[in-house]
Amino acid sequence: MIVRRLGTGDVAAARALNTVYAAAFDDPVTYRADRPDDAWLARQLGRDGVIILVAERDGVVVGGLTAYDLPKIEAARSEIYLYDLAVDEAYRRRGIATALIAELQHIAAETGAWAVFVQADYVDPPAIALYTKLGTREEVLHFDLPPRPRG
Repeated sequence: MIVRRLGTGDVAAARALNTVYAAAFDDPVTYRADRPDDAWLARQLGRDGVIILVAERDGVVVGGLTAYDLPKIEAARSEIYLYDLAVDEAYRRRGIATALIAELQHIAAETGAWAVFVQADYVDPPAIALYTKLGTREEVLHFDLPPRPRG
């Protein structure tokens, strides 16, 4: 198995990762393989602040993560937000998620990020166990605020 960061030429791998996400999160509507278009996806893959890692076995994407580098204004540093992480069910419990997170931590160190942070849902004990093993748990509240047009 190899873990690698995707770049602009990896649109197919990004789509394969979305397929893994769709199955793992039971959310095919959000993670459909046919969206967004190739040009948009390639642009996102080329952004420094977008970090997409995949775990591949024999050239097949079996897991991955999506993270975002968030520059801060109160200090000359950034934080990395681990937004999505999933491993194909057939490949779980083999250290793949831990390897993906370790690579993200290396990227964080290389870029001078202050921390990597991630949220977990109370209804996801495997994620909570993984993140508890790797970091410090904080109790926080999460709120979704809808966009509101002016006027």
